[in-house]
Amino acid sequence: MQNPGLLAMAGLFALQSATAALSQDDKRHAAHLPRHEARLSYAVQTVSVRASCFPIRLRAILSHIAVKTGRRPIVTSGHRPHPRRHGSLHGKCLAADIRVPGLPERTIIAAARSAPGIGGIGSYCNGIIHVDIGPQRRWIHC
Repeated sequence: MQNPGLLAMAGLFALQSATAALSQDDKRHAAHLPRHEARLSYAVQTVSVRASCFPIRLRAILSHIAVKTGRRPIVTSGHRPHPRRHGSLHGKCLAADIRVPGLPERTIIAAARSAPGIGGIGSYCNGIIHVDIGPQRRWIHC
């Protein structure tokens, strides 16, 4: 039988290693994100946010923003089956509204502008940034 003290120390070491790895998780995933793990490059704000239908181009934009900023964007709104505005790309699952806590809007917008395949970029007074893969356009709604 093994010494219970040694087992406890091994458990603590494993816990400490896992905690340290998780604390650097965002930066590590953002910097070296494999293509098949693009969904890990963003988080959803709540379980009701629909993002599973995002096409690879939109996920790549979110991944690009994560790499450029070093932080994962949080999707506050994704697919809306009944969008408020006719013609909204949210209705086709081609748009995401995001925020990146701790970063100024201009940093997020600069990262989005440099993303390959970016379409629309909009900003709102509440700090939310809209990105989509539609036609290129820019707006500010305040």
